[in-house]
Amino acid sequence: MPDLNVRYTIEGGKPAVEQLAHIGFGLAIDVADAQGNHSLKVPVIHDADTLTFAEFVDAYQDLVARARTATLTTADFQGASVTLTNAGTLGTTTSVPRLMVGQGLIIGVGATDYPAEFRGVSPKRLAALGIGKTMFFSSTYDHRIIQGAASGRLLALVDAKLSGRDGFYERVFTSMHVPARPYAWEADYDYDPNREKGKPARIAELIHAYRSRGHLAADTDPLAYRVRRHPDLDLSSYGLSVWDLDRPFPTGGFGGSDQMLLRDILTRLHDTYTRTVGIEYMHIQDPKQRAWVQQRIERPYEAPSPDAQRHILGTLIRAEAFEEFLQTKFMGQKRFSLEGGESLIPLLDHILADSARTGIHEVAIGMAHRGRLNVLANIAGKSYAQIFDEFEGNYMPNSVQGSGDVKYHLGTWGVYSLDDGLATKVYMGANPSHLEAADGVLEGIVRAKQEHLGDPDLPIIPILIHGDAAFIGQGRRSGDPQPLPARGATRPAARSTSSSTTRSASRPARRRAVPPATPPTWPRACRSRSCT
Repeated sequence: MPDLNVRYTIEGGKPAVEQLAHIGFGLAIDVADAQGNHSLKVPVIHDADTLTFAEFVDAYQDLVARARTATLTTADFQGASVTLTNAGTLGTTTSVPRLMVGQGLIIGVGATDYPAEFRGVSPKRLAALGIGKTMFFSSTYDHRIIQGAASGRLLALVDAKLSGRDGFYERVFTSMHVPARPYAWEADYDYDPNREKGKPARIAELIHAYRSRGHLAADTDPLAYRVRRHPDLDLSSYGLSVWDLDRPFPTGGFGGSDQMLLRDILTRLHDTYTRTVGIEYMHIQDPKQRAWVQQRIERPYEAPSPDAQRHILGTLIRAEAFEEFLQTKFMGQKRFSLEGGESLIPLLDHILADSARTGIHEVAIGMAHRGRLNVLANIAGKSYAQIFDEFEGNYMPNSVQGSGDVKYHLGTWGVYSLDDGLATKVYMGANPSHLEAADGVLEGIVRAKQEHLGDPDLPIIPILIHGDAAFIGQGRRSGDPQPLPARGATRPAARSTSSSTTRSASRPARRRAVPPATPPTWPRACRSRSCT
């Protein structure tokens, strides 16, 4: 609204209106010094009308941070054409600020809270009545240059945007790269007993829709921002609205609770099914297996602790440094880089750490070519020197395998240890000539190991990792579950879609109680912890 971005001035001894080309957005900030004394500073976001929402937020946060640290400069206080003062942060509900010299417009914002007459009402009753919080918003303007109707149109425009009636939140989400769809504001439905009886069934349909099709809306593209949507995941498809968010509904046991607020149900569903990993498992026909998966994935999202984040960063740095070294040292040689799938390393590291803490006897990995050397070095414990020798072509004299990509077929074994002394064995199976057979080979190896141990207290976990071909169903991947009806067959767990795909057994195979007559021995070539 350019007719509000004006200033009263004197030109040639006569009153005049100065039209400003851009908006200087003054931001009133309450600052406390070391003695606890408060003062008000009003720095300016220059040319605010030219910024995207994300750029505006960055400029806003920068001014607040520099105001708190007393690093603002004189230029930061110049050029304001409109000022925002938020007395609501101090609890004030109604704010009518006064204009300063040179100002044409100042906006006052009060506290966001329930109306006074409803503050003693219980949250459950407020949700049932459809009572929401309100915010006081005032526009103080210079009558000499701004008409009251223009100020009224500004307030109506702000109301429309805060209600999301003009696509405001869609544009905000796009600017901030939020991979989700905002809730749409709409009027609440009139109370209808028959309609209320049907809502629990619609909640069950909504939960089933996320379990079945949530992976279609997951944010699995690491290269570009894109919002994936599916109509079956919209509230309006089930006769629900934003007014139902704070109303309790029966869940049928979802999330380990018999009843939850719709807001909490949606939060749990988003965290489970539409974050950066898409999970698809509803094709499993055994309800016990589906329930097993649900109990382990439908949990509240918990961000890693600072120590865990530093550990993850360390594993990523080691993985990236390894790839960079290979690219620099062995330029031009055939290699199947992990680039683009570095998250596989902290993922495997986490699985192995949990395995060591829970007493898993051994973890066996069937690995794709892509990223195999990185997993060998950073997870399975194969030495850098041995890997580099294989790049140089220094194979054993009696080897008949030659060079080329043979190093991508080699296996290894080792021990994964934690700082507290807990450990588990790690085995990476040697790949056959065609990766499509790796699943069956590794499952057979794990089956044999379990039969040999003959001890149900010494489980072995197979981890099957596929390359890009697995996404489009190439090879024999779909044939691996076929022997499931057979006695003792290993059962594969749910499929997951992400930058790196991992499928592990959901339960160990049944074992015979009779141990073998002779103990196992490693081939001589395995003395260096690498075998074919």
